[in-house]
Amino acid sequence: MEYNTQTPKLKIPEYGRNIQKMVDYALSLENREERNRAVQTIIQVMGNLNPSLKENRDYKHKLWDHLYIMSDFKLDVDAPFDPPSIEELQTRPSKVPYPQSKIRFQHYGKIAEQLIQKAIQMPDGEQKTEFVRHIANHMKISYFSWNKDAVNDQIILEALKEISDGQLELPSDTVLTEVKEPVYRPSQQQKKRRSKGGHKR
Repeated sequence: MEYNTQTPKLKIPEYGRNIQKMVDYALSLENREERNRAVQTIIQVMGNLNPSLKENRDYKHKLWDHLYIMSDFKLDVDAPFDPPSIEELQTRPSKVPYPQSKIRFQHYGKIAEQLIQKAIQMPDGEQKTEFVRHIANHMKISYFSWNKDAVNDQIILEALKEISDGQLELPSDTVLTEVKEPVYRPSQQQKKRRSKGGHKR
């Protein structure tokens, strides 16, 4: 019996050892036409084993890249794509810069601050007031996700005023949208399953 611990390490484990053996067999073929036919079959099998790649526009290119990698770049066939360079595969992606801007009120999030800055730039009027009300409702929902015990409208209105440096203010008697914790309601299908699995008296 052959154990995985006794066999060479797979270059791309997602395809399994059988695909690797097929690639090794193709490398052993001296006749180029036979090697081309074998490789075409391997590509089809690889595509069937990894259907998620088909969602990408260049999925066939990716399959060929994987095939070259599994062959240690020794595969000599009539391929539709050039093999990738080893240097290209070993190059690390550029580091994504972390946002340096600080959020004054983390429980409201960066989006709330951006919306507030947008509202400040709007001309005064009914449209601006309604937009500010929507921002306050958004802030209330964000606050609720952090603290489900108490969501006081006055706290939200004061925070709106503070974040906007006093440039945005709603009347103190403003009533914001009521926020409640979602109540789980089983679907009809789940109710049927429960009734079937219930105890009979």
